[in-house]
Amino acid sequence: KRYSKLLAGASWMAEYGDPDTDDWENFLHKYSPYHNIDVSRDKYPNVLVTTSTRDDRVHPAHARKMVKKLWDEGQDKEWPVYYYENIEGGHGGASDSRQEAFMTSLSYDFMWRALTNALPRKE
Repeated sequence: KRYSKLLAGASWMAEYGDPDTDDWENFLHKYSPYHNIDVSRDKYPNVLVTTSTRDDRVHPAHARKMVKKLWDEGQDKEWPVYYYENIEGGHGGASDSRQEAFMTSLSYDFMWRALTNALPRKE
C-alpha cells in the first residue's frame, strides 16, 4: 500500500487507484499479477523479470518483491523464475545503446532457451 509514496507513484493514482481508499484492494486484486499468483498451481511457465536499480518511475522494489513472492510460493514446485537487475539505466532499463543491445539480447536468449528447454533448472 505504499506505491503512491515511492518516487513518482503519486502520479499513478488516477490509473491504479488510491491505496488509502476502502475499495482499493478489491479494485487492485482484479488485475494485479502480484495478487493473482495461484499457489495451487504446481507449474508455471518460465518467467524473466528485469528491472533497473536507477529506475526513477517504477521503483525496482516492485520487481524484487514479485520475484521474491514467486520464489517463496514456488518452492518445491516447477515455477522457473529468472531475475536480472541492471545497476545502471533508468526507466527504459538501459543507459546507452550498448546496454540496450545487451538487454535485448538477454530477452531473446531467455526466450530461445525457454522455447528449447535449455534454461538451467533448480536442483
